[in-house]
Amino acid sequence: MLDSLRNAFKVSELKNKLLFTLAMLLVFRVAAHIPVPGVDPSLFKELAQSNMLFGFFDVISGGAFANISVVAMGIFPYINASIIMQLLTVVIPRLEQLAKEGEEGRKKITQYTRYFTAVLAFIQAIGLSIYLKAALANPGPFAYIAVAITLTAGTVFLMWLGEQITEKGIGNGISLIIFAGIVSGIPGAVMYLSEALVVGTISILSVLALIVIGLLVIAGIVVVHQGQRRIPVQYAKRVVGRRVYGGQTTHLPLRVNQAGVIPVIFASSLLMFPEQLAQWFGGAKFGQWYTTYLGFGTIPNTVVYALLIMGFTYFYTAIIMNPVDMADNIKRHGGFIPGMRPGRPTAEYISKVMSRITLAGAVFLALIAIMPNFVMAATKIPGIWFGGTSLLIVVGVALDTMKQIESQLLMRSYQGFIK
Repeated sequence: MLDSLRNAFKVSELKNKLLFTLAMLLVFRVAAHIPVPGVDPSLFKELAQSNMLFGFFDVISGGAFANISVVAMGIFPYINASIIMQLLTVVIPRLEQLAKEGEEGRKKITQYTRYFTAVLAFIQAIGLSIYLKAALANPGPFAYIAVAITLTAGTVFLMWLGEQITEKGIGNGISLIIFAGIVSGIPGAVMYLSEALVVGTISILSVLALIVIGLLVIAGIVVVHQGQRRIPVQYAKRVVGRRVYGGQTTHLPLRVNQAGVIPVIFASSLLMFPEQLAQWFGGAKFGQWYTTYLGFGTIPNTVVYALLIMGFTYFYTAIIMNPVDMADNIKRHGGFIPGMRPGRPTAEYISKVMSRITLAGAVFLALIAIMPNFVMAATKIPGIWFGGTSLLIVVGVALDTMKQIESQLLMRSYQGFIK
């Protein structure tokens, strides 16, 4: 891998993309330490540490939430807006037509998503400022609006930053921002385990068990993420003038986890929304009741979380993989799947295979996401509620980014990461 990275920096274009990506992530980390004016960080940190939901925000944002920085809300309003827009694309004919218009249509949908992100971010920021009024220096309508505008601007800035990374850098910008936030918390987690080990609140066996489980989970994520179901495709020979085209056998690769980490992010974002509303607008008693019986870590919440992940896996896979279009493309180029007639039978066969392998991928994602509940009970180490989700995001984003770097290297005859 080190040789591949050295080769990557030998290519000026790829080196510039890597440096640009690192620079943008550095800007994100700097912004994560710029506090919001008018908020007492120490009081806010006490409130954040007493709430498991806020702990999740803090893990994903890399400490930006506990620091009540200008980017404390992270990129989640954008993710929520993207979820809603994708759902509306299926329901509203106008948006569906835009999605089929190619690049121009997608640009318009992206623009609508940006506007919707700003609206959602402002609503979320208003609720957060009202709920945490004890941490405000001068509580009042103007203070709430000032904090809300600052937090909204931070989210919009992260959205722009992610788009710049996607366009001018390497990898998916939004995913890399979340990746950077999670990775930045690793030193703190290591220090926490070291201090707990020295004090004696946890045993060395528990730490070793956690490391072994983590390595096994990472290996499982890599295997499933790289797993494919290859459907053989035969292309008939065609004679054009004096040349003969086709007559070769290839395959149609269908990944087991086609949706990547998106379903976990979608499900987490969607599941946090009602808990936020309950705590911000439901009153102290109702908020406490909701957190106790329906909040993160409870059995009902865990079951709904797993079902949402499985549902979003099927939904997102159906959006990015259309069996009818795939069958038409195969037929258009003179190909066919052995034993299947071109057209509708081929599309039905591809759909059937996709449903089976997507089920395996969806179950795996759900198990990884809820795994920390069982790991915490087995190792007796508190504070790892979101370890499975974090590992899934980190490993998935790392693999996707490595593939993009590898494709750039292979274009220039350099050896890639995967041999």
